Amino acid sequence: MSAYLDEEDDAGEEEEMVPQQVAELARAAAPSNLKGIRACKRCGILKTLDQFINEGCENCPFLEMGDDPEKCNLCTTAFFEGQVAVMDPRESWTAKWLRVDAYLPGVYAISVTGTFDKDIEDELESRGCRFRCRPAGN
Repeated sequence: MSAYLDEEDDAGEEEEMVPQQVAELARAAAPSNLKGIRACKRCGILKTLDQFINEGCENCPFLEMGDDPEKCNLCTTAFFEGQVAVMDPRESWTAKWLRVDAYLPGVYAISVTGTFDKDIEDELESRGCRFRCRPAGN
């Protein structure tokens, strides 16, 4: 087996470049469990609460949800409708329709219900960020 590795090392001095689309797909977020799924109120990506606490939101790093359970509860919601798995956001008509075509591949909610706290909403507006959540009853 070591002879095989030596041959491979000699023959392949140049590293293969992974296409960007494949690299993004490898980092795609998908819920690790079907119970306890939550949606990011800004982008609508679906993950478990534990995933949001451990990893934060890949599309919304400025919300700083990683390692902050309280912030995760403020910025995510369990009230959403439908799910769509988006593999190639730039080419997907569904991603364009949901307005997630600028985000990373992952599983997204079709609609998100909830509101941000006033402080978070003000911060998003000052950054010029739009968000997908809508108040209940609309």
